[in-house]
Amino acid sequence: MKKPAKSPTKSTAPFQFSDFLEYLSVEKGLSKNTLEAYGQDLAAYRVYLEATAKIKDFGLIRRNHILGFLGAEKKRGLSGTSLARRLVTVKLFHRFLVRERYVRDDVTSVLESPKLWKKLPQFLTGREMEAILKVPSPYKPNGIRDRALLECLYATGTRVSEIAGLKIHDLDLDSAFIKCQGKGGKERIVPIGRKAREAVRKYLDKVREKWNPRTAHVFIGKQGKGLSRQFIWQLIKRYARLAGIQKPITPHTFRHSFATHLLEHGADLRIVQELLGHADISTTQIYTHVSRDRLKQVHAAYHPRG
Repeated sequence: MKKPAKSPTKSTAPFQFSDFLEYLSVEKGLSKNTLEAYGQDLAAYRVYLEATAKIKDFGLIRRNHILGFLGAEKKRGLSGTSLARRLVTVKLFHRFLVRERYVRDDVTSVLESPKLWKKLPQFLTGREMEAILKVPSPYKPNGIRDRALLECLYATGTRVSEIAGLKIHDLDLDSAFIKCQGKGGKERIVPIGRKAREAVRKYLDKVREKWNPRTAHVFIGKQGKGLSRQFIWQLIKRYARLAGIQKPITPHTFRHSFATHLLEHGADLRIVQELLGHADISTTQIYTHVSRDRLKQVHAAYHPRG
C-alpha cells in the first residue's frame, strides 16, 4: 500500500521573519518589549543560518544547525537564561513554519524546551466584561456589529483568528451552536449563549445585508469584506479603553476570561478543554491556577480570619 501523500508545503523562499513577529503580536498578544526580544533572537538566528551555516531556505534547516547556533551563542558569552530564551524563540518559529505549511516537520520537536516566562493568563472579571460589552452603541451599525462580535467572542471562547474566519454556514443560531476552524484545520462545535445569539441576529438582520457582503464571512466591514485579525484586536483594545479598563489587553483576553469564568462557576476541566479546542489537557490546566488564585483572593477578602 502506498503511504498517503503529505499535505503540500509552500515553496521555499528567503527568510521572512516579519510574518512570524506579526503572528506573535496578533495571535499571542505579546508586549512590545517581548516582541523586541524575539526579534533580537531571530536576528541572531538568521545571521548564523545565512553567514555560518550558508542556509537560506526553511526546509534545509536541521537539528544540528540549531545546536550549532546555540553553541555559537554560548561561545559569545550568552548567559544560560539568554540561551534558553533563544531556544524558546527558535522552537516557536519552527512551529510557526509547520503551522503555515512552509515546512512539513518541526525539526525542534526533539529539543527540550525550557519553561521560561510561564505567566498566568490575563483575564477580565465578570464586571469588567460586562463593562466592555456595554460600550458599543446599540443604535449605530458599527456598534451593533461590534457588540455581536464581542458577545460572540466571550460566549464561545474562540480565538480572534477563528472569529475572523467564521462563515455564515458555520452559524446555527436555532440550535445554539457555531462551528470553528481551529489550529491545524481542526473543526469543533461550540455552544453560543442566548445574549450572543440575540446580538448576532440583530447584526445579521439590521446591518450585514445593508453592507452588501462580498464574502461569506459573518463579520464584515462597510466595504463588504471580512475583518482582519488585526482590526478585531484593535477593536477589543479600543472598547477596553473606553470601558476604563487598565489591564493589558491581548487578542486572547476574551478567551482567557471565557475559560476562567467557566471554571469559577464549576465547569469540568475536560469540558473546558473541549470547548477551547486544546489537544492536551495540560494546556487547559493553567486556568485551574487562575481559579485557585481567585478563590484565595475571595477567601482572604471575605472570611473573618482571612
